[in-house]
Amino acid sequence: MLIRLACAADIPAVAGIYDAIHTEEEQGRAAIGWARGVYPTGETARAALHRGDLYVAEEDGTVFAAAIINAIEPEAYAGGAWQVPAKTGDILVLHTLVVDPSAEGRGYGRAFVAFYESLAKEMGRLCLRMDTNEKNLRARRMYEKLGYREIGIVPTVFNGIPGVQLVLLEKKL
Repeated sequence: MLIRLACAADIPAVAGIYDAIHTEEEQGRAAIGWARGVYPTGETARAALHRGDLYVAEEDGTVFAAAIINAIEPEAYAGGAWQVPAKTGDILVLHTLVVDPSAEGRGYGRAFVAFYESLAKEMGRLCLRMDTNEKNLRARRMYEKLGYREIGIVPTVFNGIPGVQLVLLEKKL
């Protein structure tokens, strides 16, 4: 498995993963809390590519996972009771980690989090932050096993989706 910065040719694969996850949720096989046509969309991936913070995990030339990694803290983070005091330059944030449903259970999510942590260390960051929807129990369990601490739940309109109970997570490096 190779995790790398995405290129324009990866956008259809990333958008396809978003669509597959929306389908899983719509058919009751997943509880993520996203909304088709609202978030995430192909435009989400294109905007991240343009910023230079979209990463993909591929194996044998096929993209199976993607995430956005940057220091951008969503507005909802201001309502968090963060336990690790950190300035913007001290943190790195993981956004929109997705794994193709056809590749679940193959370690892509854990590998992406390990990559994120390694990147943060290389960049000299002190603190890792991320979020997930309260209903995304699968992600919450994985993050807990990987040492992330839930520091609170913030009610918000998140990425255009109303009524989100956003779970804030952090980990000190």
